[in-house]
Amino acid sequence: MIYPRKMTARNAERKELLRTIAAFRGRRVLVVGDLMLDQYIRGAVTRISPEAPVPVVRVTGESFIPGGAGNVVSNLAALGAAVSIVGVVGEDEAGRRLSDEFRARGAEVSGVCVDVERRTTQKCRVVAERQQAVRFDRETTGPLSHATESRLLASLAEELPRAEAVILSDYGKGVIGPRLLSAAIPAARRRGIPITVDPKPEHFRRYRGVTCVTPNTSEAWACMRREPKTGEEPLLALGREILKVLDSRSVLITRGPDGMSLFEPRGRVVNIPTVAREVFDVSGAGDTVISTLTLALAAGAPLPRAAVLSNHAAGIVVGKLGTATTTPDEIAEDLR
Repeated sequence: MIYPRKMTARNAERKELLRTIAAFRGRRVLVVGDLMLDQYIRGAVTRISPEAPVPVVRVTGESFIPGGAGNVVSNLAALGAAVSIVGVVGEDEAGRRLSDEFRARGAEVSGVCVDVERRTTQKCRVVAERQQAVRFDRETTGPLSHATESRLLASLAEELPRAEAVILSDYGKGVIGPRLLSAAIPAARRRGIPITVDPKPEHFRRYRGVTCVTPNTSEAWACMRREPKTGEEPLLALGREILKVLDSRSVLITRGPDGMSLFEPRGRVVNIPTVAREVFDVSGAGDTVISTLTLALAAGAPLPRAAVLSNHAAGIVVGKLGTATTTPDEIAEDLR
């Protein structure tokens, strides 16, 4: 039987995507970034408080999951990677719980530094009837001490030689700073392994030389200190400018319902449309994108194929409630 050329190409592409997914397991990925503990208190609202005009939430459940760079760890673990972590926690219950959560996912935590002078970043969300009613944040703001940063760099130097890829997960909490970036990026480049970054505007121009930077549209405009513009051409010009400024191998701008745009040198732009589905919760989708993209690169996939897989993975997690992860089997099923 003779198949149309387009169908043959589509089948060949799907086989390559499935081959990459099969190569996920056991790939060693190092996550460097701001670790957080996310606490969820769930309940139902049945009345208004007589003490103040606020709802009374009758608590029915409580859960703790890794947040920030920890959600990247969770995503990678669910995808089958062997994950190691470089980050900072406080000497507190939240830090101990976070380390326990990582161990339960099979992640290596010897690179996590304990700072007795800092609190582990913890975000407590009260969710009533699927709506977030209020959030409480507990954290230490400000840069790391010189001593803690030096310990962090020592952990990086120990963990990076064993990695097949590195993710810098920058949430602006102090771990990702000039000293760490000036050590991590050149070290990864020397070893010839991919290094990707989920960016923040504060350090944007210090990400020079990374394999891929993965801002969403609003982050991309903010990182370049520009007022957002609508339309396709301004976004294309923005992506090309980021690529030039960072001298990076690529830029992947995530565009919500408009999919993704992958920018590579010599003006190559690959637009990846969103897979049609019902969206329940977009929280954590950016962590899924960078996790899947980087793991695919570690497995030997070219950038466009890695971006397509990350698009499918993100489409799966936004169809789930809460900060979620996906698995190789779910992605493979989504490709069929």
